Amino acid sequence: MGLFTTLIYQPFFNLLVGIYWILGQIAPAAADMGVAVIVFTIIFRIIWLPISFASGRSAKERHEISLKIKEIQQSFSQEPVKLQAEIKKLTRSNRRIIFMSSINLFFQIMVMLMLYRIFTTGLEGADFHLIYSWLPPHPEQFNLTFLGKFDLAHPNWILNWINTGVIFAAELLSSLLSPFPTGRTELMSLFVLPLGAFTFFAYMPAGKKLFVITTLLFSIVLMLAKLVKIVYYESRSRLRKVAYGLIIK
Repeated sequence: MGLFTTLIYQPFFNLLVGIYWILGQIAPAAADMGVAVIVFTIIFRIIWLPISFASGRSAKERHEISLKIKEIQQSFSQEPVKLQAEIKKLTRSNRRIIFMSSINLFFQIMVMLMLYRIFTTGLEGADFHLIYSWLPPHPEQFNLTFLGKFDLAHPNWILNWINTGVIFAAELLSSLLSPFPTGRTELMSLFVLPLGAFTFFAYMPAGKKLFVITTLLFSIVLMLAKLVKIVYYESRSRLRKVAYGLIIK
């Protein structure tokens, strides 16, 4: 087995199988891999939180770097040699940010490959030999029909439309909460990204879409919590100013 299979795919594949088994023990008649995927996604996103927070900080830092590069380009527009030297100097001093961005991208690619394999061949039996021996006995086959309607091993257009809508909602909320000004590029991405995602996920297994929908809803909950926090502290700040003004009067 390769490193990808041993270190990434097998542990998460077994986590999903274990969740499915636990849910089957709670409600044997309602064993549903779709529900297991939702629980699996929430656990995965909690594990992923440190990387998500680091990625958010890196995005802010990358934006600041891009502004500095524009300033350098304006300052040394007539001196191409010095321009390249200054950009290299800026890049060298921010290697950590570039490294974190690369790590985040690497893990995202690994997660995509893992999920694609789970829902195309893994749960249909090809990877049953990877299930840990210490796990409880698993069924000869899993119930891959979510809510008795959506086959997780095959594409589903309803889930694809839901996936696209949730991506749009997440991007819109992210844009509203962004500390950076919303430009033409950001506005275009609100529509281009969901449409691109619709095409990209169209022929992927429905299980992958269910994972994406759940993880985006998880992100939306975090963003709404952030919004509530911002509104709360802004309200407190305004109330303090009003109270201070009344005291002075």
